[in-house]
Amino acid sequence: MPDTRNTELAEVAESDLVTRRGAFRAVAFRDPHDGNEHLALVKGQPRDQEEVLVRVHSECLTGDVFGALRCECGAQLAAAVDAIAEAECGVLVYLRGHEGRGIGLVAKVRTHVLQDEQGLDTVDSATALGLPVDVRDFGAAARVLTHLGVRSVRLLSNNADKVLALTEHGITVAGRVPLLVPVDEHNVRYLTAKRDRLGHDLPHLNSLG
Repeated sequence: MPDTRNTELAEVAESDLVTRRGAFRAVAFRDPHDGNEHLALVKGQPRDQEEVLVRVHSECLTGDVFGALRCECGAQLAAAVDAIAEAECGVLVYLRGHEGRGIGLVAKVRTHVLQDEQGLDTVDSATALGLPVDVRDFGAAARVLTHLGVRSVRLLSNNADKVLALTEHGITVAGRVPLLVPVDEHNVRYLTAKRDRLGHDLPHLNSLG
């Protein structure tokens, strides 16, 4: 059962939201613990349901909005919404304040310069600037899933650490659903670093060595 500790949300607002992928319910909320405003995109009626298809997506302005090809974020976001729409029941939790795995937009762009000019990967470019590799907190996602009454989730993710984080916050993760995007010349270095340095499960990279 979900952990009942620290599950309250400071503010919540809900409305219908019709998108190119169909009708959803938009649940905007401000989390009192991180101070950020986040959004849950809800399809169907997940309350009291088991093994609800869920994507917990970290904000990435360059990938999600502008379609940057150096990362997989925009493609994963689109694929996750498609999967939830097809399932006709699910939740996408969009977490703000997670830009660059929590270092912020300015710092993330600075890491891009090091990646382009010095060939550093996504991990080393952060540490070269004296920044942490990942400071994201997924507690807000757990709190909104609890607010929505989701009993357990099938998590759209390649990241085992995200499964562990949600579990530690009281969310039952019944399974992990891969969310793989095609590999190309623009994202191969990024994906390889996520596999080799951050432990993401990306089997489609295996043929590349």
